Parts: sequence; structure tokens; C-alpha cells
Amino acid sequence: MLTEVTAIRYVTPLREGGSLPGIVEADDLGTYVMKFTGAGQGRKTLVAEVVCGRLGRRLGLRVPDLVRIQLDPVIGLSEPDQEVQELLKASGGLNLGMDYLPGSLGFDPLAFEVGAEEAGRVVWFDALIGNVDRSWRNPNMLVWHGQLWLIDHGATMIWHHGWRGLDKAAGKPYDASEHVLAPFAPDVAAAAEALAPLITEELLTEVVADVPDEWLTDEPGFDGPDAVRRAYVEVLLERAATVGARVTLGERAGEEPSKAPEWLRVWVDGKASK
Repeated sequence: MLTEVTAIRYVTPLREGGSLPGIVEADDLGTYVMKFTGAGQGRKTLVAEVVCGRLGRRLGLRVPDLVRIQLDPVIGLSEPDQEVQELLKASGGLNLGMDYLPGSLGFDPLAFEVGAEEAGRVVWFDALIGNVDRSWRNPNMLVWHGQLWLIDHGATMIWHHGWRGLDKAAGKPYDASEHVLAPFAPDVAAAAEALAPLITEELLTEVVADVPDEWLTDEPGFDGPDAVRRAYVEVLLERAATVGARVTLGERAGEEPSKAPEWLRVWVDGKASK
């Protein structure tokens, strides 16, 4: 189970992305990036953060540790931004926190080289969880102490926004042609060979057990939180077995030209010609 802490001071909002996370200090003396249940994306964003964050760590990827954070909205009374105050008021009770990495920098593919092995593991992991948000537009990675860290997994497992399509989710391909690590020749085959055997029913059951019951209640078509957890286990277990063979790399899947900026396309072409 995730460690539970209580927020004691709201430090500042982070105005990147649509969920308006904030930095808070907690009663364990830790500092966390807090994601709120009252944000517009809803609780499924937090469920995705828990499932994917915990799973990534179990696979040996660098993902900031997660905690449950209890919030009393009163801590934000001095915040001058009305939008932030409304968000805090709507998020009283249980929320999610990620360990804050002080001094970290946003990943820049021109400034930080990633090896083919590590790139392959990240791309395979993103294929497994159906991550649509690790593109050159929004890398959602940080460099901290010279190492790559993965953050922001709220836009993953799109299938859980409409469970009726669950039967197709396990076999859905993954287009990584605009993945921010695509230029680093990710070795997806090696990653699949190394990581797929680690995705067991036991591992997934342990991971989804960390999702609080209150974020899984009243899900249409399911008889309680445990039934929802079982659905996550089933689709991820089936997907892990074959998703590595359904990753598109190197060229776009459709006829539409790349929307990548000129600097990135020139850089990719230059690397490919070497």
C-alpha cells in the first residue's frame, strides 16, 4: 500500500499541463508534486498515475515514488489565484503525490543522449500502457542527477475511459513514430524480451492493489473496486505478451507528414544518415 502523508503547506502551483498540479510540503518533511482529485481530468487520471507509476518502478524504470496525500483545503486560503483556491476546495480528502525532484530539468533530446537499450525499455513500457503523451511535443521526462526519470502517466490506458472496448485494448498497436525517444534507435525487441516475462498476474495484482478503493467505486459495469482492479490486470497481462511486436518505429503509420519541428526532423535525419 502507498504511504499516506498529510499536506501541511501549499507551496506553489505548477502551470504545466491541464491538471494544475501543485508543490506541497507534507508532515513527513517531504516535498511532493500533488495531483488533485478535483482536477478536470477526474480520478481516472490518478488511477493511471498509480498503476503506471508503480508498474514502472517494479520494472526497474526511474519513476518518482508515489504517496497518498490527505488535503485540508484550508492550507490554500492564502493562495491569491482563484483557480487554485477552487481546485483545493474541490479536492479535500485523499489525493496523490509524487516525490519532488529538486533541480531536475525537462528532457531535451538535443542535450541528453539516451542509449538504445534504455530508450527501448521506455518505448516498450509506453506501448504496454498505451501512453499517448511522451511525444516530442510533451516529453514528460526529467533529467535528474544525470539520469532519465519518467513522469506524468495520467494520459495512459485510454481504454479505462470506456471499458466497453476492453476486448480490443489488449491487441491495439502502438505508434511510436513521434515518441520523443524514437531518434535514439530504441531496441524494443530486447526490451520486450527482458520485460515481458516480468509482467505476471501476481505482479499486476500487487500493483493495482495500491489504487485506493474510493477511486474505483461506482464504475459502470463493475461489481465493486476489486472487479475493476481485475480488469486492469487482465488487459495489461494480455497486452504485455505481444505488444512489442506491434510498435511502429522509424516512419509514420499514416500519410500525414510529421508535425515535429524543423530542428527535430533535421536532427533525426542527420542521425539516420550516419
